[in-house]
Amino acid sequence: MEGGPVLLPAETAIAGQARSRLMLISAARAATLKLANQLAAAEPNAPVLIRGAQEFDLASARVLADPALDLTAPLKGPFKAEALEWKETAIAALDMARLAGILPAFMVDPTQAGEPQPAAPGDIAALGDTSSITIATRARLPVAAAEDAEIVAFRSADDTREHVALIIGEQDTARPPLVRLHSECLTGDILGSLKCDCGPQLDAALHAMAQEASQGGWGVLLYLRQEGRGIGLVNKLRAYRLQDLGFDTLEANRRLGLPEEARDFPVAARMLDLLGVPAIRLMTNNPAKVEALTAAGVRIAERVPHQLPANPHNARYLATKRDSAGHLLK
Repeated sequence: MEGGPVLLPAETAIAGQARSRLMLISAARAATLKLANQLAAAEPNAPVLIRGAQEFDLASARVLADPALDLTAPLKGPFKAEALEWKETAIAALDMARLAGILPAFMVDPTQAGEPQPAAPGDIAALGDTSSITIATRARLPVAAAEDAEIVAFRSADDTREHVALIIGEQDTARPPLVRLHSECLTGDILGSLKCDCGPQLDAALHAMAQEASQGGWGVLLYLRQEGRGIGLVNKLRAYRLQDLGFDTLEANRRLGLPEEARDFPVAARMLDLLGVPAIRLMTNNPAKVEALTAAGVRIAERVPHQLPANPHNARYLATKRDSAGHLLK
């Protein structure tokens, strides 16, 4: 990356002969490896530069990157944390890995890594600019919960993800709609996973909006393409594997070196603005979501509780959201 060394992602690199004495990982992963002190570990997404006693090849780099391999492939240390003089570039690299859905671990200035492609910290910052998001198209879409629904697709020149909104009922800007922000969850929404409450929450939200429409109101479902709270499908499944080993949702993310929360709420604010929605009644039990939307310029007229009963498979997940992530009971 510009302003720093050549970085080779440990997970996706195909340069089979690449070797390096240095690796860039997150503070959360470094803490797991006993390489970060308590102060550094308090910022889990911060970059950490480490040096190995032996050179890293791709195989050993991937072992260092993936906590699921900790028990089956013992690490060949010792490792030492080093001063990082290109922190801004390193932060951008970890963000880029998260957006790509890969583990945040890079070989630094590796030999035989192939031809590097330039990238700059500003490239990541540009992805946070929601002004390029536009409405691509819209169409009538009868759904099981409401036959009078309309779907609206959004597209950005800077992002390949295509978000959608489902409008239920007759739009009336004088009356704040019932709104649910729903982040994509393949396992819950499509496969009926019992490990989370995403599928039931989606279904309940649509039916609540249909009920609202039957009483003269309306609703908007914003379906955001940010799987796994923004860490991507593959990394979410890696977190599931760690949960099977006894870690809770947030602990699993930290062990992967990934943020506990990486969703992009300004995208939702932009979508609402394009739809001409000045104020909303937000269906959520997450105060952080209220704060994030408010900070993005959305006026929230009311927070509407939205919680469903637990099952034996997601009880711990829901307890973690309540006890560690600050979700409300009602």
